Amino acid sequence: MVIEIDFNSDEALYLQLRNQIIIGIATSQFQEGDALPSVRQLADTIGINMHTVNKAYSVLKQEGFVKVDRRKGAVIAVDINKINALAELKAQMQVLLAKSRCKNISRQEIHELIDEIYENYEN
Repeated sequence: MVIEIDFNSDEALYLQLRNQIIIGIATSQFQEGDALPSVRQLADTIGINMHTVNKAYSVLKQEGFVKVDRRKGAVIAVDINKINALAELKAQMQVLLAKSRCKNISRQEIHELIDEIYENYEN
């Protein structure tokens, strides 16, 4: 997976990195058990500070997307706690759907957008 950071974005670098890794998992570019590059290696490759990569990995660990293995480093390990994941998704979607409604985006347009995005994650 090629990770690209937008240095002109208002989004924090560690969040950009986190999001790209999550998308990589969803699109099967990263599989359960795959080791991510070391903090130093990834920082050098994409040209950011090691602390930024470490923060992204820490957030991914807290969110249940990776675990830290003493020998392999950060390893993809998706948390299977579906009930908590659904509750978190619902909370995030409530805000997104409220924003969409304020912008007069229809239910049909939302469903089409979800279908379009979800197609990227099917194997």
